[in-house]
Amino acid sequence: MEYALLICRDESQAPLAAPEQEAFAALLERLGPRLKVNTRLRPSSTATTVKVRDGGLVIADGPFAETKEQVAGVLVVECEDLDEAVELAAQIPVARLGAIEVRPVWPL
Repeated sequence: MEYALLICRDESQAPLAAPEQEAFAALLERLGPRLKVNTRLRPSSTATTVKVRDGGLVIADGPFAETKEQVAGVLVVECEDLDEAVELAAQIPVARLGAIEVRPVWPL
């Protein structure tokens, strides 16, 4: 089953230090073909939020959610079950600074 690992962190924090970046790169390499998607997102200040309300289009700069932590990246990985996905999420260095939200992917 595929799981999305949403990497969330406070954008005001400094970028990951070299050892954490290296640990993350090593994790990605170990995943090999099980890694389906790996993408980093630009800061939430570059976001555009789109809504349709009362038949009209509402476009706003910035993120929809007003929270301290924002989604900074997304991995989609093939795992046997939720326990394995959680184990992988715990290995992502950002888990020590922010949070990793784990969600099963719902195939179209």
